[in-house]
Amino acid sequence: MTALTLSVNGVEVTRDVEPRTHLADFVRENLNLTGTHIGCEHGVCGACTMIVDGRPVRSCLSYAVSCAGADVRTLESFDNDPVVGLLRDAFSRHHALQCGYCTPGMLATAFDIVTRLPEADETRIREELSGNLCRCTGYVGIVAAIRDVLARGPHARTVEPVARGVSPRAVSGWTDATKVAAGDAATATFAVPVPERIDGGQTLSRSIPVPVSVERLWATLQDIETIARCLPGASIERINPDGSVEGAFAVAIGPMKARFAGTAQVAYDASSRSGTVRGAGGDGISRSRADGAIRFAAVAAGDDASRLDIDMTYKLSGPLAQFGRPVVVAHVVDRMLGEVAANLARVSEGGVATASAPIGGIGFVLGTVLAMLRQLLIKDGK
Repeated sequence: MTALTLSVNGVEVTRDVEPRTHLADFVRENLNLTGTHIGCEHGVCGACTMIVDGRPVRSCLSYAVSCAGADVRTLESFDNDPVVGLLRDAFSRHHALQCGYCTPGMLATAFDIVTRLPEADETRIREELSGNLCRCTGYVGIVAAIRDVLARGPHARTVEPVARGVSPRAVSGWTDATKVAAGDAATATFAVPVPERIDGGQTLSRSIPVPVSVERLWATLQDIETIARCLPGASIERINPDGSVEGAFAVAIGPMKARFAGTAQVAYDASSRSGTVRGAGGDGISRSRADGAIRFAAVAAGDDASRLDIDMTYKLSGPLAQFGRPVVVAHVVDRMLGEVAANLARVSEGGVATASAPIGGIGFVLGTVLAMLRQLLIKDGK
């Protein structure tokens, strides 16, 4: 058993728990807060979604000990919340619930949508809801209820997101759960060690055309902060004197959303207009880890055209690895590189990058399915 202390619905709670206990079981069995429902227990259906440190989290994939020191909010804590009150009323008027099993998770996600995305249209709402499954309503009423509440906004966040660093012990294995429960995952900085090599990883090679001269492309590639703005879901916390970069990368893989915080080491070779990036990061809530190494090069392709060549090796571990099959990751990379190329062209010409939100949503899911079908057809053709 491990001693765990965290805040649940505004009250500090300390309990002895098994390190393998996930957050959904902890609040239901240990605290008798049964408003959180458990469905698939694979992070797919979204029924168990609750708010952790101001963000929606799959509590069936989050170990309770990884939430040490966190601010956990279950549906019970929103009884008097004005935003959730509007959502409950709108869900009732628009017939957005039938059996009600998915409703706690739907309300948690809806709360995040209306407080984080005040300008969201129907397409964006459906993308944000793609990780919450409902067997009864067909989603029409749910979308209408959220649009109704958005129209009455903007709504102030009653639970502010909290940036939490990730300890390497929070993502490296099951044996360090005691140290995580003692507070490491809640208080550590972005100190995930960068691997010297990646054994057993998957590889990807891509070339993307960029409609600017190779000199302009190379100059842009050496500006780390600008590159981060070009990359969907990326953010930088600090650039250190030794050239290492500390920051985070948010990604949505199907219904799963994760924020990998960590460290990257960047090196440049001006003679060949090439460079390398080696990095590692962890998502402290799901206890998943990503390690990666990228070699990139700016290649001339004409007077006012160039090409960015990329060779990437990556490895996912932890619960999110079940969504990290090569065809899924390849589709994420291709979608992401498309936005990167457009942004590189903009900033190289003096414009502003527009990438911000991580790749994901229902469009991503459909694209991934099509990519998998294409892969099967190619294999069958052989």
